Amino acid sequence: METINPQEWKQDLPAFKEKTDQFYAGELSKADYKGFSGGYGSYAQKDGKASMIRLRMSGGHLTKNKLKFIADSIKTYNVDKVHLTTCQTIQLHNLQPEAIYGIMEGGLDHGIVTMGGGGDFPRNVTVSPLSGVEKGEYFNVLPYAEAAGEYLMTFIKKEVMPRKLKVGFSNGPANETHATFRDLGFVAREDGNFDVYSAGGLGNNARFGLKVAENVQPEKILYYICAMRETFIAHGNYKQRGRARTRYMQETLGEEGYIKAFHEKLDEVFASGQDLDLHVEISEVKKQGDGSKVSGKRVIDQKQEGLYAVSYHPFGGCPKPEKLGEIYDVIKDMDEVEARISPDETMYIINLTGDEAKKVLDATDDGAETLFETSVSCIGATICQVGLRDSQGLLHKVIEAEREAGLKDGSLPKIHISGCMSSCGTHQIGEIGFHGSMKVIDKVAHSAFVLHINGSDLQGKEKMGEEVGIILEEDIPQFLVKLGQAVESEELNFSQWNLKHPEGIKEIAKEYIK
Repeated sequence: METINPQEWKQDLPAFKEKTDQFYAGELSKADYKGFSGGYGSYAQKDGKASMIRLRMSGGHLTKNKLKFIADSIKTYNVDKVHLTTCQTIQLHNLQPEAIYGIMEGGLDHGIVTMGGGGDFPRNVTVSPLSGVEKGEYFNVLPYAEAAGEYLMTFIKKEVMPRKLKVGFSNGPANETHATFRDLGFVAREDGNFDVYSAGGLGNNARFGLKVAENVQPEKILYYICAMRETFIAHGNYKQRGRARTRYMQETLGEEGYIKAFHEKLDEVFASGQDLDLHVEISEVKKQGDGSKVSGKRVIDQKQEGLYAVSYHPFGGCPKPEKLGEIYDVIKDMDEVEARISPDETMYIINLTGDEAKKVLDATDDGAETLFETSVSCIGATICQVGLRDSQGLLHKVIEAEREAGLKDGSLPKIHISGCMSSCGTHQIGEIGFHGSMKVIDKVAHSAFVLHINGSDLQGKEKMGEEVGIILEEDIPQFLVKLGQAVESEELNFSQWNLKHPEGIKEIAKEYIK
């Protein structure tokens, strides 16, 4: 398998530095800089006075070595904003050029590659976050996903695709990575093989993926990735950027036509003589429990007897910057312990004994304590160039309203908030979702969000949420509190109440829809 040594990317850094210096000197427009810098995993923020950098790591696999580098970088460059993303990366915000250069180059020494983190390139490969340790998983997909990630990086140096390419792996029906509706998804089967889905995605013109293959041996997945690229290049839209994602090929080719086109390219790849067979070594957790026990809402029993994972969900996926260093200090001497970033912006610290888990719980006691507080939000319009609304600001307002109302845990679901239609907050698959919008009332524009309801990402039950209407941002906290109170009044949790009252959310929302 062809790969690129992370050190080789250093030869590309002088060009990035030159363009970035030009941008900050006012010699390059924000739009022109964005078209260049995205390929390096960095963008200027909305005000054009600072930048962000996206640290990609397949499956959000955060080793102690990587965690220490990130924590040290936060301290060295006084980073004041950190975001765990729905693509299982870590974004650092409000950076000046010297910080970007130092973090980008330093990351390569620790296996953290930012290249391709933006632009028309393969993005971070997403993976079920507890792969390898989760009870009930079909099999550990992480080693195959990481190998796929290395192979996908080689595409950056080849013919440019029409747009970005998102690849996901799932280890079971929870489908946290949306593998059945990514550009390319590998869905684990109980027999140890994969079903393959293609040409799906959230955002504008959201589509579920088409099943293009069944019962694929894990050792053969690179042939399907190569075929995906060739299909995209042959049939993707290079002329209309807004229609250039893979899901639009379902329209231009038709469902059967797309599947046929994919298989034509797959046959060509197999006939080409390329050796893309994977030879992956599956490492097992060797650590054993020591007899210490722990329990709690944030504690998960691993399939390895006596070992635990601890979940930590910072509000909006934004931990205090110093928190990463605090977590590292706690786990640095713990055998086989590492972290995983989840597609819902949760961090899991895994392979803990009971006593170790208690220490991690103490170190991460500033995060979400209720289901509603684990709600998902993109970084929002205060930072993102394309964002319309402050999704992070709304999330903090509704959490504050939930607490002030004294709602019980479970009265409200996890909600998903995106600052725009791009669905970086995955609003389309939430039981309740919002995307940023505006409403003109008496010729005055008001900040607002569009309400979506009853979405689902569960395999076999996938559903895009129904768009109900626009609610003014100022009314959303009151709407959610009233909804939670209606649920509590019947002594049910939200899912039970929603099943009992299929029109219940709409009835309560009527008062607030504009």
